[in-house]
Amino acid sequence: MSGLFFNGRSDNSQQQTTKIQHTTMTKKILLLGSGELGKEFVIAAQRIGQTVIAVDSYANAPAMQVAHGYEVINMLDGAALDTIIAKHQPDFIVPEIEAIRTERFYDYEKQGITVVPSAKAANFTMNRKAIRDLAAKDLGLRTANYRYATSASELEKAVSEVGIPCVVKPLMSSSGKGQSTIKSEGDIAKAWQYAVDGSRGDVVEVIVEAFINFHSEITLLTITQNNNPTLFCAPIGHRQERGDYQESWQPARVSDKDIAEAQDMAQKVTEALGGAGLFGVEFFLTDEGVYFSELSPRPHDTGMVTLAGTQNFNEFELHLRAILSLPIAAVTLEKNGASAVILASENSEQPTYTGIEKVAALPKTDFRIFGKPTSRPYRRMGVVLTSDTLETPIESITERAKETATLITVNA
Repeated sequence: MSGLFFNGRSDNSQQQTTKIQHTTMTKKILLLGSGELGKEFVIAAQRIGQTVIAVDSYANAPAMQVAHGYEVINMLDGAALDTIIAKHQPDFIVPEIEAIRTERFYDYEKQGITVVPSAKAANFTMNRKAIRDLAAKDLGLRTANYRYATSASELEKAVSEVGIPCVVKPLMSSSGKGQSTIKSEGDIAKAWQYAVDGSRGDVVEVIVEAFINFHSEITLLTITQNNNPTLFCAPIGHRQERGDYQESWQPARVSDKDIAEAQDMAQKVTEALGGAGLFGVEFFLTDEGVYFSELSPRPHDTGMVTLAGTQNFNEFELHLRAILSLPIAAVTLEKNGASAVILASENSEQPTYTGIEKVAALPKTDFRIFGKPTSRPYRRMGVVLTSDTLETPIESITERAKETATLITVNA
């Protein structure tokens, strides 16, 4: 299934203006993955005159609702991916999810298409094995002790080597899908099956990580630029359940020593991957120092807190500007803010929402409903955003976001 639609006048003056824009700044972006993060990216791109074709495996995905056009394909089908690349001839390919035949990206780069942030970055970070080995073995960053397993028996051996408790994750997954914690030997078989069921793509392999006794975890949004220095946003704290974030807040309380160490690690790994764009780099903070956890070569779900106006540019605007080589003078913290997710509790083919008017009436509060066409238990359907001055305790802003999110109900 595919579609293409354009808004705007069709008179000669409009056509002439469009032509001038295309010869100066307008680029065509093929967005691979069209969830809520992609939707905000498309909105950012639309605001500065870019053309976006949104791609996903199902119709009416959130980003498709605001893009110029859309395609519905299985992005793990290399031939289908080749077909839409040939059809649209994009200037940029911007991945938003993991389940993509990323090895094709190297060929697209040879064709003169810019893969964001780079073919290497997209290919490495779509697979936890590649990015973890790069960080730990090639760059020598501090990480949890880890092993890999391709079967339940290998998982049992890996668990014996890293110790219990430990965390099991599919090599390819997102939003915590397939992730679990092994607390006893009786959990091993169940953890293997859960990881296989939650894996995205066709790689049946897991990473087993020793449990780190961390006191907090942060996301450090890192912006690499083509002709300007790497920039960092204020650290974002977050809380997870079922491997998926529930609340995030900016700024997180991080010591100067830890933030300097995290920035150094983030710069090393993003430089090794190459390209321009925004990376979401995750770290564990412990009494012994900072541990590298994971990296996403795109806007991060915890970074939705920046939609609360915490920065001069939100993470989607920063990603876009870096991609287009628009100079970013600085990223400044404007106010404290928090986000809390709105989750579905039931399966529905036509979800509706109640309580929105209650949230809309609250001061220093905003919300986003993503527009996902279906719901299922624990699916993220929206987000509540709260903010206040830089002097307001971040804990109270976060608690307000958490309480406000409960006012909106997703109905089957």
